[in-house]
Amino acid sequence: MSDIINILPDSVANQIAAGEVVDRPASAVKELLENALDAGATRIQLFVKEAGRTLIQVVDNGCGMSDSDARLCFERHATSKIHKADDLYAIRTMGFRGEALASIAAIAQVELHTRQRGNELGTEVLIDGSEVLSQTPCNCPEGTSIAVKNLFYNVPARRNFLKRDSIELGHIEEVFKRVALVNYTTEYAFYHNGRLLYDLHSGNFAERISQLFGPHYRERLYPVDEQSDIVEIHGYVAKPEFARKSRGEQYLFVNHRFFKHPGLSTAVERAYTDLIPDKHYPGYFLHLKVDPARLDVNIHPNKTEVKFIDEQALFTILRSSVKKALGQFGLANEMEFDRPEEINVPPAPKGYVPPAPQVHYNPGYNPFASTSGSRRASNTTAPRAADSRWTSFFDLPKEPAAPSEETAPTLEMEMPSTPPAPPTTGEGGCLQLQGRYIVSTLPSGLLLIDQQAAHERILYERFLQQQQHPAAPQQLLFPVNCQFSPADADIFTELLPDLNRQGFEIGSLGAQVFVVTAVPPALGDTDLQPLFDQMLAEYKNAMLQKYADRTQCLCRSLARQKAVKAGTPLQQAEMQQLVADLFCCTMPGTSPSGKKTMMILNPDELFR
Repeated sequence: MSDIINILPDSVANQIAAGEVVDRPASAVKELLENALDAGATRIQLFVKEAGRTLIQVVDNGCGMSDSDARLCFERHATSKIHKADDLYAIRTMGFRGEALASIAAIAQVELHTRQRGNELGTEVLIDGSEVLSQTPCNCPEGTSIAVKNLFYNVPARRNFLKRDSIELGHIEEVFKRVALVNYTTEYAFYHNGRLLYDLHSGNFAERISQLFGPHYRERLYPVDEQSDIVEIHGYVAKPEFARKSRGEQYLFVNHRFFKHPGLSTAVERAYTDLIPDKHYPGYFLHLKVDPARLDVNIHPNKTEVKFIDEQALFTILRSSVKKALGQFGLANEMEFDRPEEINVPPAPKGYVPPAPQVHYNPGYNPFASTSGSRRASNTTAPRAADSRWTSFFDLPKEPAAPSEETAPTLEMEMPSTPPAPPTTGEGGCLQLQGRYIVSTLPSGLLLIDQQAAHERILYERFLQQQQHPAAPQQLLFPVNCQFSPADADIFTELLPDLNRQGFEIGSLGAQVFVVTAVPPALGDTDLQPLFDQMLAEYKNAMLQKYADRTQCLCRSLARQKAVKAGTPLQQAEMQQLVADLFCCTMPGTSPSGKKTMMILNPDELFR
């Protein structure tokens, strides 16, 4: 029997490795940006065309490569970052595995131009699907320029898997933010289809956050600064009032590397306990400095998973640091810092009600009373004698004596002799239970309705109908300007036709700023910037599903944000109208997200 085991060619092995290292254009962007940082670049330029399908090019002013290194860097496990196994426990560079360039070259057409400092000529290397076409001297600036063209051209299934350009550009923008945020001493420029999206100058952490998320963002943040023997923590956390329903603006870095860690993310969120609503998540930008020997970043090829030796201690320190930052600004209820002794008064006994303030006056005073009966008018110019009775108004009754211990008032509240009667409903009336449920009667039993889920269903179908029959817009007295990031601005432009059919009137004031002059009547005086931010976040998450419907995603997001929330008290007429509108829907039993809107309890269930 002949041998059946053979060694795969390098080109095939590289394509297999590319499945883990490069799964979309954003992955290639991440690897190229990190290589530029490891080369010591102080300015990095990123050029992207058609969301990375056609071109991804990174130009840096780093140290450059020699002609032999320029060829060798595309071999598997070829790296300048480590030399022996012990180096894995002292990693201070972004890359170290030596797989990225080999994987990218296996699934794209690559052009490399590089020149070391002091050399007169550089090197040009052309590669097509792991095959080196040529290597020649060339004239190029100091540093390295690597262009990745036609990504996945020889892997059609992977190329067909890519989403629309706006979604893929959003992923590239997210990777760009992760790299640029913590490396704030490096200058960056990001171009898409020839349009400049970001031009970042060097500065500090707060300035970089403002450059990426807008100048208004600095007002939303509190600084965090903590040092211990295990970790140094620097960064910013968002104020509780700016918590969102998505986890979009959460960034954890360790030794200038972005990473994801559910445990440490939970530590930050627990610091916000009782400060933000349920199912809301705070934003944060936190950089941890840890001894490289006490963590392992060699978990996955994407290098976003990290293991810590002191994970439990890090959890406690991180949570306490964030809670301290919130407490110093008077926002944490569970912690108090350096409270003066003079205000440490004991709490009042349970049930104590302070007495109502009283105004003392003389009830016997009458300014119109006369001792001589009636006053006679006088035409004389002599001054009228002063009436000294006005002083009697200030004759206050004497203060009652302080009660003795035997006669001191009790602190218990006086309760009525008979309990109040429970609320009742008339014919067809409704009750609100716990500020969340609407209770009504049916011939078949008791009807229990979730008011928020029901209102979402009503608004969702109403917004869908407006796509076919646009509603008359409600003009705003003062136009509202809304600003987005470059990638979000492209998505928002894509949504403008659907928004206009909903009753919005939106114009453009530039590449990233839009002006709203009219809104649908259902929105009223809603704050538009948070509404659009949440709508874009939900839309991007929904569009990750290949066959998601754009119109339905938009209507579902608007309905979820405008629906009456649990805990909102409703009047009798409002509850009856909501019940009537719900039963006019085509699918009254479920909300747009699939949650049940109602439950009917028959007499047998009530009896049990």
